Amino acid sequence: MASLPVYNRQGEQVGAYEVDPSEFAERISKQLLHDAVVMYLANRRQGTAKNKSRSEVAGSTRKLYRQKGTGNARMGARRTPVRRGGGRAHPKRPRDWGYRLPRKALKLATRMAIAARIADEEVLLIDDLSMEAPKTRVVGKLFEKLGLEGKGVLVATADYDANVYKSVRNIAKAEVLPISDLNAYAILRPRRVIMTKAAMDALRERVKAAEPAA
Repeated sequence: MASLPVYNRQGEQVGAYEVDPSEFAERISKQLLHDAVVMYLANRRQGTAKNKSRSEVAGSTRKLYRQKGTGNARMGARRTPVRRGGGRAHPKRPRDWGYRLPRKALKLATRMAIAARIADEEVLLIDDLSMEAPKTRVVGKLFEKLGLEGKGVLVATADYDANVYKSVRNIAKAEVLPISDLNAYAILRPRRVIMTKAAMDALRERVKAAEPAA
């Protein structure tokens, strides 16, 4: 059983939240987490790298000089890969690096990532983060009080909150996501994960609802 600290918007600890990491995953598979993170990173690749082959670079295909009689080493066209300015022997081509793991594997990886962050005491809870208007200053001061200024932080909310999103997006290395958009990469990437109590409650309910009936 893990005890997560609960803070208010002023950065003051106001309580503790008891949660068992095994609720999300009974065991943590480093291999599955690695596979999921590699997949998400591969899907982010642009895949636009391209080099020219010897048939694409500028220049003549004429033999530079005759084969014999000059005293020089034999040499072919100017565009050959062995010459400076020639084409690449095995050039890069634009390609799609994306692929998908099975949906069940990705869902399990997300739960394992949450369980791992909880077990490592890297999850902080906020009792309430709702605000009437976007206030980057409020969130910035909260991060400063929690010792997270300038560090990678993921803020997870129960639902999409435009005011929270606009308050966090201007802070460097900070990201905000509703729990419906969480994935293993988003959870494991930052230094700390900040969740609202409502988000944690909703996550636990989603996990319980997904469990097969006894």
